[in-house]
Amino acid sequence: MQIEQARPEEAATVAAVLNEAAQWIAAEGRPLWTASDIAPERIRRDTEAGGYFIARNNGEVAGVVRLDLEDPHFWPEIESGSSVFVHKLAVRRAWAGQGVPVALLGFAREHARRLGRPWLRLDCVADRAPLRALYEGFGFSLHSVVHKGERAFARFELAVPPLAE
Repeated sequence: MQIEQARPEEAATVAAVLNEAAQWIAAEGRPLWTASDIAPERIRRDTEAGGYFIARNNGEVAGVVRLDLEDPHFWPEIESGSSVFVHKLAVRRAWAGQGVPVALLGFAREHARRLGRPWLRLDCVADRAPLRALYEGFGFSLHSVVHKGERAFARFELAVPPLAE
């Protein structure tokens, strides 16, 4: 699997993957992202800023992830410059069960390592047991649970060892 930074002209591709995932989750009665979270203009802005990465297998888009260098909304107490934050990890349904999330998380960990950031952090809705199991299986530890509005969010972190010299 190849994972590369999404180019600005690929914003529609990123949006399509996120919308497919959002529709699948909503159809199962577990809506996740709001319309503004995955609005085309927001995805375009984040893609142009270099935040999105696309996973491809033999040229076919399998999934996407957004990697941020700060997250003051969910992690306001975290020292600036210490972490990479995983957001909007989504897999196309055709690629479900084929290791795409693990590949994207591995890429995120290496991205943090290359940037010299000792932590990879993320959050998810606290009652999403399969998602939490994925993160814990990858090696993340539960940091805490925070409440935003009426929802509880589990915050996970993974220590990223520095590059060997």
